[in-house]
Amino acid sequence: MAKRDFYDVLGVDKGADASTIKSAYRKLAMKHHPDRNPDNKDAEEKFREATEAYDVLKDDQKRAAYDQFGHAAFDGNGGGGRPGGGGFSGFSAGGFSDIFDEMFSDFMGGGRRQRRGQQSRKGSDLRYDLSVTLEQAFEGDTQKITIPVPASCESCGGSGAAKGSKPTTCSSCDGHGKIRAQQGFFSVERTCPTCQGQGEVISQPCTSCGGQGRIQKNKSLNVNIPKGVDTGTRIRLSGEGEAGLRGGPSGDLYIFINVKDHGLFTREGNNLFMTMPVPMVKAILGGTVDIPNLDGKMARVTLEEGTQSGHRLRLKGKGMPGLQGRGRGDMYVDIHVETPVNLNARQKELLAEMEKAGKNQNPESDSFVKRIKKMFGEG
Repeated sequence: MAKRDFYDVLGVDKGADASTIKSAYRKLAMKHHPDRNPDNKDAEEKFREATEAYDVLKDDQKRAAYDQFGHAAFDGNGGGGRPGGGGFSGFSAGGFSDIFDEMFSDFMGGGRRQRRGQQSRKGSDLRYDLSVTLEQAFEGDTQKITIPVPASCESCGGSGAAKGSKPTTCSSCDGHGKIRAQQGFFSVERTCPTCQGQGEVISQPCTSCGGQGRIQKNKSLNVNIPKGVDTGTRIRLSGEGEAGLRGGPSGDLYIFINVKDHGLFTREGNNLFMTMPVPMVKAILGGTVDIPNLDGKMARVTLEEGTQSGHRLRLKGKGMPGLQGRGRGDMYVDIHVETPVNLNARQKELLAEMEKAGKNQNPESDSFVKRIKKMFGEG
């Protein structure tokens, strides 16, 4: 069964702001939460569907990827790639309960989320700007990149504790990471000074990472560049970002594509444009010309007699491929008639004879002269 559009699931417009999206999800989550609808499979499915939609639309980067590629951005077959052929990854495991806790922890005390979430923290998402040639964007390619990234410490397995030991629950905050104090009618909550908000204390920190659970490394990745990418295209590599703190999940890596300028072609969407110089004699007499294409082949076209500068040729289907195989653009070739230079005496003589013998052979020039004469009352 095809997935519903995430905006339709939440009942919001595509231009909705973050607060509108959050409010719409909260209403649906409260209505369909399994605790309120025991043994109701339909309500459970609607809750899962709304939570999945909110997980994507609440995140600016995920939302941008969804707006560009739709559900394909997260089904493993989208417009990007991980090493081994994977693409955009989808909704993370455990995301439903995490989001619900995030939305409603203020009504439920927040203890469950604090206790679980303070022990480890997800790593940050990272950005990498990748420049490719127009030919690579046309054909598709695989690029190897190397990025400096905080990675999980191998010595301690990401826990931050020395081998043979393990973190212990902070006795000051009982693992919550925060301490609450009563001041009159108000309850004030602050970060636990003992564990710095982690909920755990490491008595014997790992010497390799200093208790952080991660160290700086250079990571090499193969990035699959799909055919038809353009400047601004974003490719998401799930789990290839910064390693989480003390064993937390890794963030994602977003590849931002920049297509370099080309020596012959300019690009507008999936259409290609170029200007081609043509010798004056060929433009006068007509003939064939060979036009290059990004696939390495030449397209042969015929010019009519008397072709003028500015005449545009359209080569249908010779432009850029669309992302995910969505058709092909066209190529537009603007003809520029080139005036010969460095003529010898005989060539100049022949041109002078041609001009003298010519009559009604330059309609645009003749018409222009007539308009000038008319302007000055001479016509």
